[in-house]
Amino acid sequence: MRNKYLDKDISYLNLNNDINNLFKDNNILTIEDLWIKNRTYLKNLGLSDNEIKQIIIKLELIGLDLNKRKTK
Repeated sequence: MRNKYLDKDISYLNLNNDINNLFKDNNILTIEDLWIKNRTYLKNLGLSDNEIKQIIIKLELIGLDLNKRKTK
């Protein structure tokens, strides 16, 4: 079953504006766009380990992780 959050706008995760703007500049507009990326990609965008951890937690709260496993 497809996760109901995948098609939602990235702003649904309530990340800070700098991260949202970075994602929009890199055409990461939906949660699915983010979910298909990996930690290395996010690091190469210039995100800190702390910011990446924040993103991972937000994804896990809606049943997704960066390893493409559904947790719910």
